[in-house]
Amino acid sequence: MKNKFFLGMAVALVSTISISQAQDKLKSMPGYEQYQKIAPQIRSSVSSGAIAADWNEDGDSFEYVHSGKLFKYDVKKKSTIELGDAPRVERQRNNRPARGRQYDSAVSPDGKIKAFTRDRNMYISNPDGSGVLAITSDGNEENQVKYGIATWVYGEELSQNTAMWWSPDSKKIAFYRFVEKDVKKYYVLLDQLALYDSLEIEAYPKVGEPNLPVDLMVYDLETKELKELDIRDGKPFDDGELGTYIYDISWTPDGEELLFHSTNRRQNIMELRAANPETGKSRTVIREEWLPSFVVNSPEMQVLKDGNHFIWASERSGFNNYYLYNFDGTLVNAITSHPFEVSNIVKVDEEKEHLYYMARSGENHMLMQLHRVKLDGTKDTRLTDPALNHSVSISPGGKYFVDVAQKHDVAPFTNLLDSKGKVVAEVMKSDMSKFEELGLKKVEVFTFTSKDGVTELHGMIHFPSDFDPSKKYPVILSNYGGPATNAFRETFVYPDPLTEYGFLVLNIDGRNVRGRGKKLLDQLYGNLGLVEMDDFAEGIKSLHSRPYFDKNRVGVYGTSYGGTTAASMLLRFPELVHAAVANSSVTDWRLYDNIYTERFMSTLDNNLEGYERFSLMNKADQLKGELLVFFGTADNNVHPSNSLQLIKAFQDAGKSIEVQIAPDGGHTALNRDRMMEFFIEHLVTDYKEVVR
Repeated sequence: MKNKFFLGMAVALVSTISISQAQDKLKSMPGYEQYQKIAPQIRSSVSSGAIAADWNEDGDSFEYVHSGKLFKYDVKKKSTIELGDAPRVERQRNNRPARGRQYDSAVSPDGKIKAFTRDRNMYISNPDGSGVLAITSDGNEENQVKYGIATWVYGEELSQNTAMWWSPDSKKIAFYRFVEKDVKKYYVLLDQLALYDSLEIEAYPKVGEPNLPVDLMVYDLETKELKELDIRDGKPFDDGELGTYIYDISWTPDGEELLFHSTNRRQNIMELRAANPETGKSRTVIREEWLPSFVVNSPEMQVLKDGNHFIWASERSGFNNYYLYNFDGTLVNAITSHPFEVSNIVKVDEEKEHLYYMARSGENHMLMQLHRVKLDGTKDTRLTDPALNHSVSISPGGKYFVDVAQKHDVAPFTNLLDSKGKVVAEVMKSDMSKFEELGLKKVEVFTFTSKDGVTELHGMIHFPSDFDPSKKYPVILSNYGGPATNAFRETFVYPDPLTEYGFLVLNIDGRNVRGRGKKLLDQLYGNLGLVEMDDFAEGIKSLHSRPYFDKNRVGVYGTSYGGTTAASMLLRFPELVHAAVANSSVTDWRLYDNIYTERFMSTLDNNLEGYERFSLMNKADQLKGELLVFFGTADNNVHPSNSLQLIKAFQDAGKSIEVQIAPDGGHTALNRDRMMEFFIEHLVTDYKEVVR
């Protein structure tokens, strides 16, 4: 349930418009004609003023594409010329592995050798596949040893899309070894629409279950020696201690050491370690601890050109900040020490010893700002307007930068700024004329107080184009809701197309929010699926006083963690939520993978009460509203057992729900037309009266 993927998935679901697959009932329902008329035009209603600048080497001009044309901007002349049609970009085939999987081969940096995994063993060959040489031979189905491939959970939760790593000089190849024999398998039934079905068998450790022992191997192509690295200071694999999870593997620029991250099972201690491929010994470079909850698994890291120093991001102060380190593990100095979060490195100018980075230092945490600071931590300067959200492209010499500025209700515009942050020229503005002609409404941001009684949180309201404040509108909450994600945004937000059915659509943040410091997010720890839901409820209640908000007709939908949000809100807050569509939902954290879940919930031994407190099956008898449960029979992420156990709990409690299934479907969501049928049927008064 990797956050950055599902946040993107949630945005994609919000923006997807299904016109051609309208359900039979939907065509006769209120709002259908309005939706058909307006919704397809929403995404094209603004001609964006955002550009992607491609600077020339001298930094005196840049090129960009707009409306299918290629333009060149001359910085000295402050003028733009059209160069002709934009070059056609060849659509590249997506050869990335499937979600949660790893590439099965890797070509050496010099292009002369291919390493690959086959039948649980590692091999090398010429790039064309000839001259195959086996590196390992003991991997087989009987002993359940495998080389050069990881697991679905490693791919999903630790972003490991490869399991083999070439040294920069192409003389060594490092790779994983996993032992699966003592780990429970999950069986996903595939091809149920075919004459005969099939199975996908995956070592998938769930909460409280044993992990796969993992090791790192290095093969030297010159000496033909295979070495197992000592990644745990001479100790064997111990499920729970440091070395439980090994990931983020890379070589130092000189190829002298192999870097990797090592964490304990609770993931509240993480070490950046370096292994010597000649001796096999490894050492600790950095140790991060946040014992009350968890540490970030993969902090941002950038190696400097000298090969001896690197910039490291850490939340050790309670906020994400940057630190300068030597590879011997010596902290040179803190580069930033902010009471707000740094976000990402934009550029390092080593000659001038400058770091350019984005930080959440605007008027709210979603308004990203460009900063410049000396690598010694002095002269930190914000270079952008704190009232807007920024993305930048810095010229090679750092004399200028192209700034794309916007916020939720300000469409993007592009300016050229000098090194002090002064606007030199306006480059491009958005054209809002079609947006205005259609009568589209900008989203409204509102604030409310968290359930903790202290924290100010944000939400957004989307309005239909024909909004009439004298009428009452049914409401749909569209939230993902997982930890370290954001529902409230400060990029320009198009109104949700679903509003055209005659609904208000909400996005609400809770204490699950990314970017406001470690201590706020820690309030979720051990109470995942509870604390943030309390806040979503407070957000809904804060709108009850608005005359156009129909507090008796509120629905919620979502997918994956968003499905969990939908089902949880309906069961826990029947006085606030009256209908829900729950897609591919986790219904009990004990049914999900251990890396993700134990990171936020701790282990079963430490927090059995928290796991019991969340379980939706324990709340089935509380159902009062209308619920539609949807899942795919071939979901290898959130397994079908989640929805099936919830369905069984409702049956046992004598509760009626609707169920739709995607035969052979994976981690997916219900067709949005069918979803809107459901919401209109249960939340639109006019339709319910006609049906009666």
